[in-house]
Amino acid sequence: MDSVFKQTLRAEMDFQDIKVKDLANKTGISPRTLEGYIGNRASIPPADVAVKIANALNVTVEYLVTGKQQREKKQNPENSSIKKSIDNMPVNNKLLLKDIVDLMNNYDVRKIPHQ
Repeated sequence: MDSVFKQTLRAEMDFQDIKVKDLANKTGISPRTLEGYIGNRASIPPADVAVKIANALNVTVEYLVTGKQQREKKQNPENSSIKKSIDNMPVNNKLLLKDIVDLMNNYDVRKIPHQ
């Protein structure tokens, strides 16, 4: 019987389109060890390793172990990429971006005449 950890880890990697090699690079855990967690062995990692995997996937350890965390509670990887880009911007660009976002949020698309 497959472990919940194995199923959840495999599903999350598929959902995020992350390959074992990519996860290994993000975590510093060998690809062979990671394959053991999602392969036939289906072993459960020690807590410190589970934390590394959860952090790399931007999910909680509880979710990986139980499979019972709603996907909406974790940050979307696409949002993560956007956040990193914004974090690296100069302050003036961040302020300009905030103004643009505020304008977009206040813009009523329904008022645009349709041709």
